[in-house]
Amino acid sequence: MASTTLGTLGPKIKLHHRRHLCQDVPFQNLLEGAEATSKVWRQRTNKCASTFISTPRAVASEISTTQLEDATTLTYNEKMLANYVPIFVMLPLGVVTIDNALEDKDTLVKQLKELKEAGVDGVMVDVWWGIVESKGPKQYDWTAYRSMFQAVQECGLKLQAIMSFHQCGGNIGDILTIPIPYWVLDIGESNPDIFYTNLKGNRNQEYLTLGVDNLPLFNGRTAVEIYSDYLNSFRENMSDFLETGLIIDIEVGLGPAGELRYPSYPRNQGWVFPGIGEFQCYDKYLKTEFKEAATNAGHPEWDLPDNAGEYNDTPESTEFFKSNGTYLTEKGKFFLTWYSNKLLSHGDQILDEANKVFLGCKLKLAAKVSGIHWWYGADNHAAEITAGYYNLKDRDGYRPIARMLSRHHAILNFTCLEMRNSEQSADARSAPQELVQQVLSGGWRENIEVAGENALSRYDSAAYDQILLNARPNGINRDGQPKLRMYGVTYLRLADELLQKTNFDIFKTFVKKMHADQDYCQDSEKYNHQLGPLERSRPKFSTEDLLDATKPVEPFPWDKETDMSVTSGGGLLSYLIGKIFSLFK
Repeated sequence: MASTTLGTLGPKIKLHHRRHLCQDVPFQNLLEGAEATSKVWRQRTNKCASTFISTPRAVASEISTTQLEDATTLTYNEKMLANYVPIFVMLPLGVVTIDNALEDKDTLVKQLKELKEAGVDGVMVDVWWGIVESKGPKQYDWTAYRSMFQAVQECGLKLQAIMSFHQCGGNIGDILTIPIPYWVLDIGESNPDIFYTNLKGNRNQEYLTLGVDNLPLFNGRTAVEIYSDYLNSFRENMSDFLETGLIIDIEVGLGPAGELRYPSYPRNQGWVFPGIGEFQCYDKYLKTEFKEAATNAGHPEWDLPDNAGEYNDTPESTEFFKSNGTYLTEKGKFFLTWYSNKLLSHGDQILDEANKVFLGCKLKLAAKVSGIHWWYGADNHAAEITAGYYNLKDRDGYRPIARMLSRHHAILNFTCLEMRNSEQSADARSAPQELVQQVLSGGWRENIEVAGENALSRYDSAAYDQILLNARPNGINRDGQPKLRMYGVTYLRLADELLQKTNFDIFKTFVKKMHADQDYCQDSEKYNHQLGPLERSRPKFSTEDLLDATKPVEPFPWDKETDMSVTSGGGLLSYLIGKIFSLFK
């Protein structure tokens, strides 16, 4: 495979040996273009809050005058295709075994063909760091994944690849264990501070602490360099699949479970729902960084919190989160700003590396944000805050993430799309519907694409209907593109239970409704998904720009129910209405 050179001094960046896939891009031109647009970009972000309060609208789904004019010449089905939301299915966690083998390819192919026949657009798969680079630093083995990718391609499906830099095991839904590479764990034996650590000193080996992002502790490499090298190797070894268009997005793992968050609620340390979780910043590197930040702010006496409780506490039982608790004091606000900003910077830096690696390739980058819905209804939002989402009634903790993602042209992938408030325990103060509404609205307001997935495996029509509602919050538009529409939805996950006839029949109806009652469409441009060469990340946002995004803005309104229900009544009514409309178009 061709090697990658990413030089800033030469006239060009060599991105790929295939001309028409990953192009030779004049690097200076990219920088000049980015700088030329930065002023306008910052003006947009600084004004976005006031603009959207006065005139709510979804920029990402805004319909141009040209589109409206073109719509008059389209057939009914072509107009309906503008409502199409592609549906992907997550493959099993162990589809490639811990021994780096695709053991049961025949069964996989059979299942992939069933998904294809159901109209599914593609699949998503974890590409485990702990499997591919298990033998030693830079000793990559992509053989099993290449075999699996080939099977997906031969079945006519698209692929979303997750760069999974985390451990499998210890989180909800994990049915097996795939550790991070053993040579990294060996380094952790002599230096356990490379792992996230809670107040009691318990280490979490799911993912490297962001405190070592830029420290050369791994045989001379930093953590960020490890991630970047892995991405480069993936691009080089999967170049043929990139060329054919099989791989349409790269989701970059940024924390435990692949999510941009701290490991604040680990089951393998005793957490159970709906515990508030614990802060994870007590490794020596983050402790040093915080002390430096506090000293620079004129408060050398400030230390990290020691009164925020334990994993399974309730907010009011802690000094930090109780009414008028520490989180509302100057010291508490300083810590929470630092804690959340460190997470934001972590994601920003790694996505910038990913953008350089895949620059010019016809795909999108994505990052996953966790749907922490418990205690969302409490003033303190304790469970979100321990995970790194500094979200309160008077402070938006998610729109800064969306703004950061916007500079990398990245998709925000959110979870818990299937959940309804009525299904949750009142004691947990859960509000998944309002949480989804807030996060998706924030993404649309920042002019980025948003995607999502279900948090738990569900096979019932109520869960599917809730996903459909979130996919098109204001329903379909029979004259063209809807005002609000998610970029795509991934269903978790492929399993024998999903393929059981009764469950699969409902699922196939769900797929049809996601497609707005249209047949599977291979050409994504027909539903306004233009997949051009990935552009260079825009200039980095200032701290002021990101803080501006914390200003709370009313979310877009959601319909009460989907107009594309999978249930017999709603589904039949929608079908009949569609048929009647088609007769007069």
